[in-house]
Amino acid sequence: MKYKRRPLLAAFYQGNRLRFALAFSVSLMTISLNFGITWVLQQMLDAVWDRPDALKLSTLGLLTAGIILLIVLFKQISYHTEPEFLRRAMMQYKDAAFRGLTKKSVSAFRTEQMSGYLSGFSNDLNTIETDYLRAQFKISAYVLEFCGSLAMMLYYSPVMTVIATAFCLLPVLAAVFTGSRMESVEKRVSEKNAVFLATLRDALGGFPVMKCFRAEREMTQLVGRSSALAEDAKCSKNKLATQLYMIGAVAAVTAQLGTFLVGCGMTRAGYSITPGELIAFMDLTALFIEAIRETPVIFGKRRAALALVDKMALALEQNVQDEGTDVPDVPRRAIALSGLRFSYEPDKPVLRGISCTFEAGRSYAVVGASGSGKSTLLHLLMGSSGYEGKITFDGHELREISSRSLFDSVCVIQQNVFVFNASIRDNITMFKPFPKEEVDRAIALSGLSELIAERGEDSICGEGGSSLSGGEKQRISIARSLLRRSRVLLADEVTAALDAQTAYQVSDAILNLDGITRIVVTHNLDAALLRRYDRILTMKSGEIIEEGTFEQLMQRKGYFYSLYTVSQ
Repeated sequence: MKYKRRPLLAAFYQGNRLRFALAFSVSLMTISLNFGITWVLQQMLDAVWDRPDALKLSTLGLLTAGIILLIVLFKQISYHTEPEFLRRAMMQYKDAAFRGLTKKSVSAFRTEQMSGYLSGFSNDLNTIETDYLRAQFKISAYVLEFCGSLAMMLYYSPVMTVIATAFCLLPVLAAVFTGSRMESVEKRVSEKNAVFLATLRDALGGFPVMKCFRAEREMTQLVGRSSALAEDAKCSKNKLATQLYMIGAVAAVTAQLGTFLVGCGMTRAGYSITPGELIAFMDLTALFIEAIRETPVIFGKRRAALALVDKMALALEQNVQDEGTDVPDVPRRAIALSGLRFSYEPDKPVLRGISCTFEAGRSYAVVGASGSGKSTLLHLLMGSSGYEGKITFDGHELREISSRSLFDSVCVIQQNVFVFNASIRDNITMFKPFPKEEVDRAIALSGLSELIAERGEDSICGEGGSSLSGGEKQRISIARSLLRRSRVLLADEVTAALDAQTAYQVSDAILNLDGITRIVVTHNLDAALLRRYDRILTMKSGEIIEEGTFEQLMQRKGYFYSLYTVSQ
């Protein structure tokens, strides 16, 4: 698993190592000052007790001022370096993860849950930043605390050091054992958060249906159950963390009071330990205990955070589009299907041996009842894998064509057009530079001229295109295809959610696109539009059972005739 996470972990430090080194160094130097404070405290108390080897109070005052100034300096440096390191690290991690996401095949999100990625880019990121990136500074600080305090404790009194260590041993072992459970608990939290996000997204997406059927109470219960499971998982995580800290707190109190009690007894028994050294030893014991209390907790959380990185890395490796061969400007002649078979589940075929040809530059309507395989056929033409038989573009098998070549030639318009919360122009150009005359041509041919004249091309579309009508969003998708000069336009039920007039206008705009191969899945059996298609393919139960022009199919009085008659 480590090799899978490596590119994502490397993204944290790309061009960011200097900030990390500065923040790391300042963290260690700040911790080092604690030992200086302990030593000064010991010297002050011994000076009060008139110990001959103690420094003068005036000298100790200067040392105290120097330590305070260094603390202020280090905190100021840390104020700038650590937040900047974290900002760039998280930004680069998200960029690297999203770049990996863009390499997936078109079919990936038909089989994968988007909620997992939403969780990976939200809840999981907070955990990774806190329990992995920030933990690096804490781990190094606690290692230095442990080594430094142990060294000074041994210097002051090896006997008391052994006693303090013995007091801490059992609680620390318990903390290590409990900390190993944190990884599985953190993964469960991530999984339950992903389920909650999926449920919430479905509830918001189906809001009109919920209101129509007055299912507010049932939907609230559904979201509530999912939320409860997520919060239960989080509660288990918090309980485990509390348990870890409780064990550490017991260790701290036991070691400090026990060590101090033993030290007092040693002093009364005549051992050579000064009051200042005894107090210094108490301070060092506190640092020592803090280090051994926190380190197992942090390592447990760090493992859990790395598990979330592994989860993202594994998800990004699935359903990645193979590179294939670059085949520019296809199809010039035809798209040919031969013996095409496809199933989402074993022994449940959706397409059953389809063979047909789509000649370049011509228009095709694909019609049929729901579940006949129309949309699946279009998904396969878009580059979805897992089919049997052949799909060739000018004789080149689709499996062997690079995704870059395929999407340079093929554009798709779906029923639910995705529109960014950006300007109309940016949604047409997809944020790429195009000459103004080309953009104006696409706007005119797609029927957007009236909208642009009314609102301007810099008008913001709103989240999900909320300020646009369904027809306007479909025209934007047509304009995108025209601007890219795609050789193939695939349209999947693009007028299903539109009123009759708007549906006719959108279909008319598609049919007016000369020189482009148009394959349109449609439920709209309007005679005036159907007559304009070069060919109509009629599907039933995953097969093409009729093919021809509108007049030819009507004369046969077969399955298409029945579909058309029933629709009128």
